[in-house]
Amino acid sequence: MGQEIGQTHFDEDTFREYERRLFHETEVLWTELSEGRFSDIGEIGGYELESWLIDHNFFPAPINQAFLGRLNNPLVVPELSRFNVELNGEPLPLQRDVLSAMTREMNQNWQQCQEVAHEMDSVLMMIGILPTVRQSDLCLANMSDLKRYRALNEQVLTRRAGRPLRIHIDGRERLNINHPDVMLEAATTSFQLHLQSGQRDAVRYFNASLIAAGPLIAAAGNSPLLFDADLWDETRISLFEQSVEIGDQSDQGNRRVSFGHGYARESVFECFADNLSTHSVLLPILMDTPPNQFAHLRLHNGTIWRWVRPLIGFDPDGTPHLRIEQRVLPAGPTIADMMANAALYFGLARFLASLSEAPETGFSFDKARNNFYAAARDGLHAKLTWLDGSAIDARTLLLEEILPMARHGLKTLEIDPDDIDHYLDIMESRIKSGQTGSAWQRAYREKNRADSLHLVAAYLERQRSGAPVHEWEI
Repeated sequence: MGQEIGQTHFDEDTFREYERRLFHETEVLWTELSEGRFSDIGEIGGYELESWLIDHNFFPAPINQAFLGRLNNPLVVPELSRFNVELNGEPLPLQRDVLSAMTREMNQNWQQCQEVAHEMDSVLMMIGILPTVRQSDLCLANMSDLKRYRALNEQVLTRRAGRPLRIHIDGRERLNINHPDVMLEAATTSFQLHLQSGQRDAVRYFNASLIAAGPLIAAAGNSPLLFDADLWDETRISLFEQSVEIGDQSDQGNRRVSFGHGYARESVFECFADNLSTHSVLLPILMDTPPNQFAHLRLHNGTIWRWVRPLIGFDPDGTPHLRIEQRVLPAGPTIADMMANAALYFGLARFLASLSEAPETGFSFDKARNNFYAAARDGLHAKLTWLDGSAIDARTLLLEEILPMARHGLKTLEIDPDDIDHYLDIMESRIKSGQTGSAWQRAYREKNRADSLHLVAAYLERQRSGAPVHEWEI
C-alpha cells in the first residue's frame, strides 16, 4: 500500500489480468522458496511510526501534504489521512548497540519533524488513538491526496454495495456507530516493528511473533478512548478490524484485518497462498515488472492487514528476503517506551524462535489468538494462557516469564548489555507500576475530571519531557 498508483477505476478485464499475474507470481514464489533462493541474512530490525499532526487547540491538523513538502525527508511519508504521517527507520542488524542506534535515529527524525510542524503552528504527537479526534474529522475531505487511498475506499464500498461500515465495540463502555467510508482506519496509529530473518528461520520467527503478540500488547496499551467512550485497553485493535471490513467473509480469521487463523507449518508461503485463495483483489494495479519481483503479490498482501504479517523485500544485492511485520503495538507514549516495546519483541521473538522444541507444537494457535484479544481488551489485567498451559494474569506472566525470556533472547543476539538493561528496566518498571499509556489516560481523566482537550494537553506535555510513561504524574 506504500506505492502510488495511476488510476482509481478498474474494469473486469483489469481484474482478470491482475489475478492471472498474481497467480503466476505466487507459483514463482513457491518455486524460489522451495529451491532456497531467498536470503539467509538475519536478524535485521526496522520500524514504522505513525503519528498525528495536531493544531494548538489539540485537534487534528490536516496539513500533511504541506508539512511533508517543507520537511523533504524521504523517511517520512503520508498516511491515509491528512493529519497523519509515518516515520520510517533504516533497517539495522540486531546486534551490539542497535537499540541505541534506533533511538538516536528516531529522536533525530522526530526532532526535525517537530521543528517543521512548529513552523506551521502545529505539533506532532504519538498516541494510538487521539482522544480529540471526532467522527466528523474522519471524512473523505481529510483523506490524503493519493490515488491509492481513493481507490481503496472505492473498492471497499463497492464490495459492501455502498453499505456504511458498522463499528460495534464493547469495552468498559459501549460504542455503536456507522461510518460512510474507510477513514476510521486513520484513527488508529501504530508503531510497527520489522524483523528480517534468514529463510530457514522464517517459520519459527513468524509463529514466535504470533505467540508473543498477546503479552506484548498487554504491556503496551495506549488506546483506551474513542469518541469520548472508554473501551478496550487497545481500542485500536477492534476499530481497525471493523474499519475496512468488506463483508465477503463470515469467518473472523479471514477478515481483511485479523490475527489470521493458523501458524505457518512448513513455510510462510502458506500465508501468501491463503491470500490468493481466500481474499479477493482490491487494487488491481498492473505493473510492468518481472514475476520474481512479486509486485502484484506484494500489493495484494498489502491490502490484507494481518496483525502479524509476512513481507517480501530485497537485500541490497537484489536477493529476495522474508521479514515479519509485527503490527500490534500502538504509537507512543514516548520514544523511550516504544524502544522498550521493541526490545521486548525482538528479545522474546528470538527466544521463542530458538527453543529446541518449537513452542507452536504444544501451544495452540487458538491460545495465541485468545491471548491477543484478551490483552487488547484488558491490558495488564488480562488472564493469559502460557506455554505450560497455566492461566495467569498478564502482569505476573510478564514479570516472571516474559521479561527473562526477552533478556535471554537479546543476549543471544549479542545486544549491548547496557542497552538490554536500560530498555528492559523501563519495561519492568512500567509493568510493576501498572501505568501503561492506557492506564495513565484513564487515571488522569478520572482524577482531574478532564475532558479530551485537557487530557491531550497534559499527555502532550509529558510526552515532550521524554520520560517513559511509568514516570508520568497524574
